Amino acid sequence: MPENREVKVPPLGESVSEATVARWTKKAGEAVVADEILVELETDKVTLEVTAPANGVLQSIAQQQGATVLVGDILGVVEVGGVATVAPAPVAPKAEAPALQSQPTSLANTDTLSPAVRRLVTENNLKPETIAATGKDNRLTKADVVTHLATATAVQPMEVPTYHSDKQEERVRMTRLRQRIAERLKQAQNTAAILTTFNEVDMTAVNACRARYKEKFEKKYGVRLGFMSFFVKAAIQALKEIPAINAEIDGEDIIYKNYYDIGVAVSAPQGLVVPVVRGADMRSFAELEAKIGELGLKAKDGKLSMNDMTGGTFTVSNGGVFGSLMSTPILNPPQTGILGMHKVQDRPMVVDGKIEIRPMMYIALSYDHRLIDGREAVTFLVRVKENIENPERLLLEI
Repeated sequence: MPENREVKVPPLGESVSEATVARWTKKAGEAVVADEILVELETDKVTLEVTAPANGVLQSIAQQQGATVLVGDILGVVEVGGVATVAPAPVAPKAEAPALQSQPTSLANTDTLSPAVRRLVTENNLKPETIAATGKDNRLTKADVVTHLATATAVQPMEVPTYHSDKQEERVRMTRLRQRIAERLKQAQNTAAILTTFNEVDMTAVNACRARYKEKFEKKYGVRLGFMSFFVKAAIQALKEIPAINAEIDGEDIIYKNYYDIGVAVSAPQGLVVPVVRGADMRSFAELEAKIGELGLKAKDGKLSMNDMTGGTFTVSNGGVFGSLMSTPILNPPQTGILGMHKVQDRPMVVDGKIEIRPMMYIALSYDHRLIDGREAVTFLVRVKENIENPERLLLEI
């Protein structure tokens, strides 16, 4: 007797109870292999892949694309060892462009044309009666055709585009992740007293450090030495001095956190996500770069887990990778601070009384003014600036 195995919505993580069916990769009646991805679910945080429990056939689909499902709901049924009744969708072959064939044009009076003129007229798809003739007895000459072609090529009539009044629109339902992003950003604006303060950083020392050691660093650790590890290290040092920026408000209480799980905002195909580097204060530069790279790749591939996305104490966002010169980042609740990095741009600066061209970056700290005073916010940014402009401070932790 065939055994049927139900495919259910798995646990979705802390405080997440529902998801949306994003995409089925198999059709009912199609053969499946154990651990093969059957369906993708979207929550307000991550995309989850639900796999086949055994070899067999996807007997039925209970929840179609777009359906909202709860933990434990039945998504479909797999018949263990069943025989497929539907063939996999064939991969459409790449369409080849049809071969162009020369189509001779029916020409009037072609019997009076010389062979050379007839060939030119035929090859260029011309009408002899439209060409000014200068030969004897008003006949076309080869020079007439050549002159006509040259004139037609030099003076091309301007093509006037036709504008249609029909406006093209497409309505697409927001993904659950995009809905959640919108909710959280609006929640941050509604509940926190968000203020942003700015400073600028001279990147000369960091650039010199990276240029001097990048090859040896990559050869030894297998990862590139980027800006992000410097800024995460610099932010942690500043957070230790200003603990309120690493805290959160819970009702009438303040929770000060003596650990540093740093969120790193990255752009994924499904929207902005903030995976967390846990224990960032205990990681070396190489370990930070490796972990940030790993999380970025998982975000790009939609492989972030709930554990990757929860529990951050402070966030660093680098809008400079998209060319942003300055911005005011929005808090990631319940965090009370977020550091924004921006594009490095050469600017004239006064150094020791002289004007020099220096690689400069604007940095921004958005913070919850309910908990953090302006003095603390400004001090935080000054410490980040000092750490970046003097990288040895990061090693000595001073």
